[in-house]
Amino acid sequence: MEATRRLTLRLYGLTALVAVASFWAQLPGLIGSGGIWPAALALDSQRAGGAAVLEVPTLAWLSSSDLMLHALCAAGCLASVLVAALVRPRLALVVLYVSWLSLIHVGGPFLAFQWDILLAESALALIPFAGPFPRPWARALVAFLAVKVTLSSGLVKLLSGDESWRDLTALTYHWWTQPLPTWSSVLLARLPLWAQQGLCGAMFMLELGAPVLALGPRRARLASAAGMIALQVGLFAAGNYSYFNVLTAALCLPLLDDRALAALRLWPVAPAQPRPPGRAVDVAGWALAAAMILWSALAFTGRLSAAPRPVLSALERLHPFLLNSGYGAFAVMTKTRPEIVLEGSRDGVEWTPYEFPWKPGALTRRPAFVAPLQPRLDWQMWFAALGDCGGNPWLVRAQQRLLEGAPEVEGLFASVPPNHPNFLRTRVFEYRFAPPGSPAWWTRTETGPYCPVVTLDPQGRLVRAQLP
Repeated sequence: MEATRRLTLRLYGLTALVAVASFWAQLPGLIGSGGIWPAALALDSQRAGGAAVLEVPTLAWLSSSDLMLHALCAAGCLASVLVAALVRPRLALVVLYVSWLSLIHVGGPFLAFQWDILLAESALALIPFAGPFPRPWARALVAFLAVKVTLSSGLVKLLSGDESWRDLTALTYHWWTQPLPTWSSVLLARLPLWAQQGLCGAMFMLELGAPVLALGPRRARLASAAGMIALQVGLFAAGNYSYFNVLTAALCLPLLDDRALAALRLWPVAPAQPRPPGRAVDVAGWALAAAMILWSALAFTGRLSAAPRPVLSALERLHPFLLNSGYGAFAVMTKTRPEIVLEGSRDGVEWTPYEFPWKPGALTRRPAFVAPLQPRLDWQMWFAALGDCGGNPWLVRAQQRLLEGAPEVEGLFASVPPNHPNFLRTRVFEYRFAPPGSPAWWTRTETGPYCPVVTLDPQGRLVRAQLP
């Protein structure tokens, strides 16, 4: 398992480096003191609510200054490099977990994605695996994470009751309604119905079948790893899901072994060395693995409430530490694509759009690949469009920061109005892929306003604009 361990840690470390560094680049405009959702304000609201340190475990309690936030990102990047370089990987994983968990708890809506939680949970799961010649139970802990993520992704779709998953037509919507489509999504959307249904069926086979094979003998485990990795490669090629696909693929690697890597010529394999005896450690390790599996199974099936009250109380206290989380996206397929178009004006008559770097906007701009990086404001705009203005206070605050001319927030956009606006408006359009042969990539139809037109009053407060 030594070669497998090294490959897993290298890929995980590089993935974590991309995740932390990508967020670090956007931090000033998102949660910095001049950003949309400052960490200091988030902690102030926690204090007002009487939250204790163990309820919101973050080093930002010591200081929520920009310096502290940058230090946490720097620590996470350094720890990721050390993991990838196999230098004190166990200690580095602890540092990565603590720094990333600290950021998640002050990141508000911008660090609440499933892959952000998975990055923290997997850092902990990898600690026993990171030592030389890991024990089988340590490998099982990591592989279980890959199985949990993949299997739950399939189960939530089947259990949601959405007919489009059951009749295998969901992908006919998915390609153009997913958060950040790519040019490959356009090509996939043009496939005939039978091909779309075939792809959907293959997805279910991999999401539901491949994880089960992980329980079998060696060849079954190898097939499980191959199936789950193939699924992640396919998802990566068809959409922009940040570093999620690479991270999940890295967690599948412990299902392989050094013989498999040697056969594939992927890694130089050193002769195996005997493991030191550790019966007590093995018993404790397998007990831990069994407890995590039972915890996940009860939580997924909704039967955790049947556990004894002391157990429930302990699990509730552990919840903020992200030790064992649930996963699964697109349980109910989104079948429309509302997009919020943000525009600024100096006079309330002529309006100029704010262009986002990656989310759909201009109809002639080709959808592009950005994963494994994640433009977090672009992503949040997709979620906001599915709700309403009142349910997304961060977007209201973003408008205030733009009217104030905050350079940190303006830096999150591909382009802003050339003349600083006095008014902002948000309109909703229904977007769809343009038909083949069209000079544009998108078509759109306006459906109405999102938030009221806003401006700043003489005291600098955001108010509804009174326009003719």
